[in-house]
Amino acid sequence: MSKNDPKDPLVRSLVLLGLIPRYPKSASVQELKAALEQRGFSVTARTLQRDLGEKLSTRFPLISQNDGQTLRWSFDSQAQITLPATDTAAALAMNLAEGHLKHLLPPGVLALLEPQFATARNHLQSLQHNPLTRWAQRVRSLPNGKTLLPASVDGQVWESAATALLEQRQLQVDYFSRVKGEVKTMTLHPKGLASRGPASYLIASVGDYTDVRHFALHRIQKAEVLSEPARDDDFDMDAYLPTAAFTPRQGTGMVELVADVHPDTAGILQETPLSDDQILESLAETNWLQLKASVPDDQEMLWWVYGHGKNILVHEPASWATIISENSRAVQTLYART
Repeated sequence: MSKNDPKDPLVRSLVLLGLIPRYPKSASVQELKAALEQRGFSVTARTLQRDLGEKLSTRFPLISQNDGQTLRWSFDSQAQITLPATDTAAALAMNLAEGHLKHLLPPGVLALLEPQFATARNHLQSLQHNPLTRWAQRVRSLPNGKTLLPASVDGQVWESAATALLEQRQLQVDYFSRVKGEVKTMTLHPKGLASRGPASYLIASVGDYTDVRHFALHRIQKAEVLSEPARDDDFDMDAYLPTAAFTPRQGTGMVELVADVHPDTAGILQETPLSDDQILESLAETNWLQLKASVPDDQEMLWWVYGHGKNILVHEPASWATIISENSRAVQTLYART
């Protein structure tokens, strides 16, 4: 019998285990039967119930609950499932990813991933003499600059948003508008998910409107996946992101940054340039250098320049030089009051 033969009960059981969701989600025998049939497995509901009740539940952390009409099955929410056997390199990648994702994902989402993280940690700890284990103990991922704590997102909201996006179904949400200071119920057509700094956003259109907007996941107070399909507008994520107002923008496109930079800042830019066309040239009668580089004309780039304070003197764009000068005077005025 082929290892891919749908009649093989072992293969069927492996596929079945992969179909059972984690608690609080659950699936009935009929739902699991339909999912198996879509994958080429023919099995009766009675056989499936026997496999779950007499075989799999005795060897795996499965939960069965009666909703009043039928028996529903779940994996324990904290179950550490090692099927198939954990690969050491994959466990290492998961272990390192945990440290990185702590700076990106909200706590509710990290909690959903904790069983996988725990499985990776336990696997590496069981290999005390494996060099990969020593690597995991000595390699860390550090954020660049000051990182704010991730905004808190309800786990159910995250799961509903991800499900609606992947299954291309409409999503009904109760969304808090920070500008209006009120909660509004709306129906969204999900297009994508984007993570920017400490916040994650659902990109979607609303109701019958076709324009695309983004919604902070931490401001969604309630989310429900609807049965109706979401509108498909051939959304292009790469084309949308440059126009998305995740942060205030001064303009669009690129500008040439011309500035005098301190040797310390110039050293950083020589190692990690601002752009492919960056040029650093010595200035006469000083150890400072002149910087020329094509950079985005947006607020984030301006904040980066402004953050270097007295180590950068901007000449172009002239509008940037004006903004930095005015901000500096305002800061001086503010501190003069104290």
